[in-house]
Amino acid sequence: MINPAVSVLLPFRNTEQYFNDALESIAEQTFTDIEIVLVNDGSEDSSALLAKDWCSKDSRFKLVNNAGSGLVDALNTGLAKSCGTWIARMDADDISLPERIEKQHRLAVSRGPMTVVSCRVRSFPRESITRGYRLYEEWLNSLIEPGQIEKNLFIESPIPHPTAFFHRQSILAEGGYMERELPEDYELWLRLWSRGYGFIRLPEVLLRWRDHPHRLSRTSSTYSLTSFYMLKAKYLECVPCMSGKTVYIAGSGQTARRLGKCLQDNGFHVEAFIDPSQSRQGMVLRGRPVRGPDALSEGFDIPVVIASRLPGARKTIMEFLDGLGFVEWENYVACS
Repeated sequence: MINPAVSVLLPFRNTEQYFNDALESIAEQTFTDIEIVLVNDGSEDSSALLAKDWCSKDSRFKLVNNAGSGLVDALNTGLAKSCGTWIARMDADDISLPERIEKQHRLAVSRGPMTVVSCRVRSFPRESITRGYRLYEEWLNSLIEPGQIEKNLFIESPIPHPTAFFHRQSILAEGGYMERELPEDYELWLRLWSRGYGFIRLPEVLLRWRDHPHRLSRTSSTYSLTSFYMLKAKYLECVPCMSGKTVYIAGSGQTARRLGKCLQDNGFHVEAFIDPSQSRQGMVLRGRPVRGPDALSEGFDIPVVIASRLPGARKTIMEFLDGLGFVEWENYVACS
């Protein structure tokens, strides 16, 4: 049998409520040179039976059992069992639009094996989407070109996992999925970026991203804010201006304190926290002083990490730094 061009990698666990919708959306893709690798991660509901039913009526579907336990093992099992040149990630509760794989495959082939291709998303059902998720969706969908995505890597994860399309052997060569205590997809994106890979997003909504109370990103401690800060601190030194590992942190609130701790734990020296509030200036946080913005006028020798999740604060700080002559990713990096 000739290997397919694309393997759709879809791990599942107890997803019977939404599973058929997801599988049907893949079966109806306009690009047909695919296999659909369903990885059963210990389901205890009827999901496995549904998977077997799809395998019996469509030869492109194949069912494998997780060789280990948990999502990371399921993903690596699926990578090992896949035969396609390219991998299209898919979750068991989402819906891919009919032309998703066709359009991602075309762009991926044109860009080469060191680019991860994403697409725009539309969360649903709309009535249950919180303001935070709506803002995240808007932010994601605004990032199209590789340079845009790169400069936003340390704000949030800019590639929703079920939209990812990548070269299978390249990801295997980089070690596949590695983290079990931290967000596995975000860790992979940062690791790939640190090794020269790029990211691009198709400017079309090609995935309907389902939100529900049992979504893993809502229920697992793996996706806590602290987990994301730990990853950011681990890879921030790969930004050239951060290689000296001495930084100012713009902010003194909870985000700045959490990120500051993670940076110090990863060997960074925090010169000072920067805050315009006179009531905070003179405080000491994690052994480092809080200073006013005038500290930044002393020169460009020490780069700035922007650390604030307050609405509009990041933009205000970036505009202030730009006004001083600082350049994004040469003198400062935005985090949140």
